[in-house]
Amino acid sequence: MSTRKKILILITAISFIFVIFYSGLNERFLVASDNIYEQIKRFMEVFNLARQYYVEEIDSEEVVTGAIQGMLERLDPHSVYIEAKKLREIDEQFDGHYYGIGIEFVIKDKVLTIISPIAGSPSEALGLRPGDMIVKIEGESAYGITEQEVFNKLRGPKGSHVKVTIRRPGLDDPFDVTIIRDKIPIYSVMTSFMIDDKTGYVYLGRFAKTTGEELESALLDLENQGMKQLLLDLRGNSGGLLNQAIEVADKFIKGNHKIVYTRGRRPETNDDFYSTNKNTHPGYPIIILIDKGSASASEIVAGAIQDLDRGLIVGETSFGKGLVQNQIPMKDGSALRLTTARYYTPSGRLIQRPYDGGIMDYYEQAYDDVDPNSIADSTADKPVYYTLSGRKVYGGGGITPDILIKSEKLSKAAATLMSKRAFFEFGSQYATEHNYLAQDEASFIDFEVTPEIINEFKKSIKHLKLDISDLDFADADEQMKVFIKAEIARNLWDSKRYYQYRRMGDKQVIEALNYFPQATKIAGIDTRNVN
Repeated sequence: MSTRKKILILITAISFIFVIFYSGLNERFLVASDNIYEQIKRFMEVFNLARQYYVEEIDSEEVVTGAIQGMLERLDPHSVYIEAKKLREIDEQFDGHYYGIGIEFVIKDKVLTIISPIAGSPSEALGLRPGDMIVKIEGESAYGITEQEVFNKLRGPKGSHVKVTIRRPGLDDPFDVTIIRDKIPIYSVMTSFMIDDKTGYVYLGRFAKTTGEELESALLDLENQGMKQLLLDLRGNSGGLLNQAIEVADKFIKGNHKIVYTRGRRPETNDDFYSTNKNTHPGYPIIILIDKGSASASEIVAGAIQDLDRGLIVGETSFGKGLVQNQIPMKDGSALRLTTARYYTPSGRLIQRPYDGGIMDYYEQAYDDVDPNSIADSTADKPVYYTLSGRKVYGGGGITPDILIKSEKLSKAAATLMSKRAFFEFGSQYATEHNYLAQDEASFIDFEVTPEIINEFKKSIKHLKLDISDLDFADADEQMKVFIKAEIARNLWDSKRYYQYRRMGDKQVIEALNYFPQATKIAGIDTRNVN
């Protein structure tokens, strides 16, 4: 049967269903059905003209997929059609695991290079290290491999084998390793550690199926180390599963308080979500750090903590993604992620910001470089709401912080060096040559990137022939020290240490610590008013 006949049959079937479904109702619905039939005919007319007269032969599947995507873009920025081949990868991010060898990697100059073995993975167990290069997979050259080919060749069923050939910096000859694939976790808690003797820090990177469980483990560990106040970092966390956002907020809020609610066109999309006393932690002061990349589930947590006077929100106004999507499976293995409701914080603030200007403007405005100089500047035209204790908070999209701390901008030199992965390569080289540092992790906290090390770094990048002046290097000095130390730590241990040392030199984190007296006051409000 021809493609044309199949599509015409589909149109007829859809129209028939509409007529049958609405025939027992009223004339208004029959008119709507006729109009939909006319619109589908109009699409088919354009489609067939393109197939007949376009300068090149068109890919029917690609064109129809594009039409579906274009239709959804007209609704809102977050309703999307997900092709079957992409759905599995997206689902893995929410499931919190996949099956493979367990490496973070980058393809550098067409060479598959390990950034870090994932903790607890087969690769870590076999001693693979950051900077190791996989030059062959099952005896075939991996030079020029693509990311998708890496997934195809290194992921596979649990218990299956794959042989890789490793070239390690500092060794003359490559060597073979046979790795048994296993379940690989995709972590939500990127790192957690004690900043000082009373301040715990947790960096939450996503909201997946294991987020609540991972955070619980991190909090208990920090509390056992004497944590008396918590800095929860949600910067760059674009969200994820609603139930995990509720579970995270529930850990800090006493029972029977509304965490978030949803409202939509259909009654079944309306829901209110309340806190419990299931896993509530002690009422220690909390600061939540957000930025322009904090969205969706991150905003649910920040909004609830702010509205219920449980903690202090610092950083920059968040992204403003407050639309609820339901994922509807399609028969061909693809899925439709369709907006069905909107999120509101306990005080009634709509998290979603306006998107009337089109999808490009929507994203550009979220990440523009025009930062307000104060909270007053950023809230002048925003509607006012009130927290449980009567503090002012602001609507209009996103979560406006209580304290504005602007993101540190990367210097020109640091941005260039990072894009060339110069810090990563130097960290790998330095850690290989000074691997004795790994023997005493406690002393590494005081490890200093000296001017001599900076000079070594500059020599190591001469082959890149970068156009960076001495003045640009001087401007990037402090940032280079932070990135170099973090990369050395990653190569000595793992990615969690990398994030730890990045954060210990992070100016937003350092400045946020100054506001714990205010967070303590907020916690006091919580003690008196939240039962």
